[in-house]
Amino acid sequence: MVSQGRSSAPMEVDPSAQLEEDASAGPLVSFRVKLSKLGTMAWETYRRKPISHWILLFISSGAMLVAFPVSSLLSRLYYADGGKSKWIISWVAVAGWPLTALFLAPMYFLGKYKPTALTYKLTLSYIVLGFLSAADNLMYAWAYAYLPASTASLLAASSLVFSALFGYFLVGNKLNSDTVNAIVIITAAMVIIGLDSGSDRYSNVSNRQYIMGFIWDILGSALHGLIFALSELVFIKLLGRRSFHVVLEQQVMVSLIGFVFTTIGVIANRDFQEMKMEAGSFKHGEAAYNMVLIWAAIAFQLGVLGGTAVLYLASTVLAGVLNAVRVPLTSIAAVILFNDPMSGFKILSLIITFWGFGSYMYGESTLSKGSTS
Repeated sequence: MVSQGRSSAPMEVDPSAQLEEDASAGPLVSFRVKLSKLGTMAWETYRRKPISHWILLFISSGAMLVAFPVSSLLSRLYYADGGKSKWIISWVAVAGWPLTALFLAPMYFLGKYKPTALTYKLTLSYIVLGFLSAADNLMYAWAYAYLPASTASLLAASSLVFSALFGYFLVGNKLNSDTVNAIVIITAAMVIIGLDSGSDRYSNVSNRQYIMGFIWDILGSALHGLIFALSELVFIKLLGRRSFHVVLEQQVMVSLIGFVFTTIGVIANRDFQEMKMEAGSFKHGEAAYNMVLIWAAIAFQLGVLGGTAVLYLASTVLAGVLNAVRVPLTSIAAVILFNDPMSGFKILSLIITFWGFGSYMYGESTLSKGSTS
């Protein structure tokens, strides 16, 4: 929006001269100048968008910050209260796919959008991504079966490392020193958790099961990074555009195919028959069992919708900020709700992970500025 009632434009200032002036001032004055500039830039950004944009962005960010930690905590609650099936939890992660489809349908019937034509290559890519998504959910289910939720969420943060690496090798995304720094830092945080692995193991989990949960979490994070890079490759090579409804289409198709693969696994493992027995022996009863699974499915899809909307309304940098914030949120909530042990090593790992996210986001913002200049 253009400001009205102003007849004169502000005088142009030479950026290099301004930087020299800021540098020559004291550190406190320089910090105040930078803070003032940041506030001015934020205000100008706010004025360029209608209020509806910011309301949607606020709701989407809130959904991402709340829904993903809730789905992780409910997955852990399922196992803590007597659930045993890994296939059921991985099935729940994609069982809510019709919720995303409900958001997509009005865009076809009430808007000007048309469904993207399914070519052979696009269909094949959705099948591959759906299969990988089903495998990824199964790996995370194994992780949450044996690891505390706080530890599992910290390890899952390593998906950023794999996303950056696969994006570099498969998509050709650029890496700068800040991104490499983030990769090293987050890797160091994972090593610290590994060195402290015995401090937070549940009494009913064997050492071998804990190690397997650790490995499956890292493998799931690696696969998640690969899925992210392949999804970006599909947009570049096959779709050629990244509008909101196209992103939703991809999410619906991948979740639907993942749901089909996971359902086959559940049927083959006879877990649907075991659900009634599990519900009967669940700690807080059958109703609680059903509520945990239903809300886990809803929460996961709301998190996906929120993340998709943030990417479309803002940027990958903001999505990265929110993704970084939800890691400590999940860990703190797990400590409060499940009494997860929080050792000094885990706190150190949490701080280092947050630092790594910050370095990555700064590097991404630098690359974005360089590409637009």
